[in-house]
Amino acid sequence: MKVIAVYHNKGGVGKTTTVVNLGAAIRKNRKKVLVIDLDSQANATFATGLVKFHDEAFDDIKECNILHVLQSEEFFSISEVARKSEFSNPEIDVVPAHIDLMKYELDMNQLDFSLLMLMDKLEDVKTYYDVVILDTPPSWNLYARIALITADYLIIPSDLKPFSNQGLLNVKDFIRAINGYRKQINIKPPLEVLGVLPSKIATNNMFIQHTLPKRIKAISERYGFDVMKSVIFDRDDLAKCAEQVEKVDDQDIPSPVSVLDYKPYSMASEEFRSLAQEVLEKIGM
Repeated sequence: MKVIAVYHNKGGVGKTTTVVNLGAAIRKNRKKVLVIDLDSQANATFATGLVKFHDEAFDDIKECNILHVLQSEEFFSISEVARKSEFSNPEIDVVPAHIDLMKYELDMNQLDFSLLMLMDKLEDVKTYYDVVILDTPPSWNLYARIALITADYLIIPSDLKPFSNQGLLNVKDFIRAINGYRKQINIKPPLEVLGVLPSKIATNNMFIQHTLPKRIKAISERYGFDVMKSVIFDRDDLAKCAEQVEKVDDQDIPSPVSVLDYKPYSMASEEFRSLAQEVLEKIGM
């Protein structure tokens, strides 16, 4: 089982889009995939279609989500909390997040075991899943630390704009701190960075031909990160597939699907197939 965190401390760079569609693309390569949402905004939980209620009174996630996995040493195993998502065909499994993550973060910081709980509980399913992908908050908070401590590999999505690029210095410092902790506990080797993934990239031809190569070059020269070969462009299909709905009792209920299921022969789908292939090669699968 390989665990991949998708992280950048800058928001709006396509982390969740990358997580869910990469997960779908890897699943279509006949790998068993688990997505774990560690962000209190629960974007991956929404994006994989687990939020089927139209009123918070019917919230069926509040009592069984990633928070419970992290809080309890004895209960709420991964297999208990993970849910089947029809976002992709074949299905992927998802451990959902909830806004309550924010409320309980301070309490969680007081628990000595919280940083390692996810790693420990994933041990119980290591023969069941091939790939686990962690969606993370855009911060240095507890849940981001848990993700990077647990992961074997890291993908850093970035739109390559100036603020996102400057944020890479913070990401580098965060990785250094995480690797220091990993060395201290002597459980895992240093986090392996698969690279910066250009994402939400403009499709303008002039930009692609002239500006994009310069921005990619700057990543390695200024910030010392490799850039992945794959590029995820900002295409309409990525927004449309996430906005699908179904009618339930005269209510429009979100029913998002992966871009590979929405338009399998689109350019966006091909980009995620290429990304999945690159990732699988880099992690030895």
